[in-house]
Amino acid sequence: MGQKFQTQAINDDILEGLSLKNRYNFLNNNLMSILTPEEFGFLRDVQRFCMRYEKKNEITHGPEEDIYEWIPDFGKKGYISRAHPFKECDLNYEEFGLTVELMRNLAMDMFDPQFAMAGGATVLAINPLHWHHDDVPIRLEALKDLVIGNAPGCICITEPERGSDAVHQLTTCDEQEDGSYIINGDKIYNTNAPRSKWAVIYATAEKNNGNKMAQFLVDTDWEGWHCDRVFIPWVPKVYLGKEHFENLHIPPEYILGGVGKGREHLFEGLVPERIGIAIMAICECWGSVAHAAIYANMRKQFDQEILKFQGVGFLLSSYWARTTNLTLALLKFCEAFDEKVEKFGGEDKIPKNISQAMVSAASQLKFDCTSLCKDVCYETANLMGGAGLCDNTLMQDYIGISRIQEIVGGSRQIQQYIMSLALRTLFKMSV
Repeated sequence: MGQKFQTQAINDDILEGLSLKNRYNFLNNNLMSILTPEEFGFLRDVQRFCMRYEKKNEITHGPEEDIYEWIPDFGKKGYISRAHPFKECDLNYEEFGLTVELMRNLAMDMFDPQFAMAGGATVLAINPLHWHHDDVPIRLEALKDLVIGNAPGCICITEPERGSDAVHQLTTCDEQEDGSYIINGDKIYNTNAPRSKWAVIYATAEKNNGNKMAQFLVDTDWEGWHCDRVFIPWVPKVYLGKEHFENLHIPPEYILGGVGKGREHLFEGLVPERIGIAIMAICECWGSVAHAAIYANMRKQFDQEILKFQGVGFLLSSYWARTTNLTLALLKFCEAFDEKVEKFGGEDKIPKNISQAMVSAASQLKFDCTSLCKDVCYETANLMGGAGLCDNTLMQDYIGISRIQEIVGGSRQIQQYIMSLALRTLFKMSV
């Protein structure tokens, strides 16, 4: 599999059995009966590219590799985002939508989960630019840069003193006589920020007032943008940032949504964002299950494959079943979302009523998928014994990244709060 490690702890036969090709085969044999030919065909296209790329570039997935250096090559193939066709960028992708994004992530995450996470953060900057470019040249330039891999991007919402409270922000924007804005404040835990060329940031004309929020595009080379890396040991190759804005000047053409529009723009992106995190989480489940299933069928103990021991086989099969079932739920959600957007909104926007109607379902899936991911990645590694904990496989990455998925994009408790509000609404509608 090309894995680089300090000391080989797994024998050659099993390491070869855990190759990217074999893990893809395991995934495909599980999904081929439930995917449409178009979905399966796109999945296989991305997989073939990843296998060739790993071999050609001698990717080892070792600690010294810079995952951000791979972005341009994946961008050229259109594998940074397929959420939209991006006709405004003269790309005209034929396969696009949330379902296609699920297929793309299934292939990308099994190739390298930290790389997939960094790519997901760029998508969060791509979506608002797609919806609000208004044919302004600089916005289209930034959008194309992100989509084709010229540069990674980030979105800056979370603040040091606000955490998951995305509405009551302290970062301020003051309008100037020429229609520009001056931004002052701080953001934190923003994936890709230290490596990003473009950022989408939120600020408010009045502190703690969500109705006065605005949304801006920022070139990180500007004076007034200061960013330091926040190191998260679980994902050592992903760069998260703490940003300080000091009299950061925003020209009028970089305003994606003026004062009063920021909250609306923020919430329109929450459904795709939370489903994106759910997708990454279920992909990590498949990566872990694939490793454990192959290992348990090849590793012998007491002269028989360890899968045959009930403690291993039964536990692995239970997590395999739960992963399959949540994958079906995600697939259904993505297909329904794409169908509704096409029917009621078109490819250039998400209809407001659809976004609102699917908020609770998105929180449910984000909540369940990230919770399952945390358990699956740890328990499958545990079934592999020392082989699941050493640096010989990607299992260490799966364990690490699964530990932060419940927090990013709104913590577990925020999703529960949203779901409880939805239950109250459903009660009022029903009684």
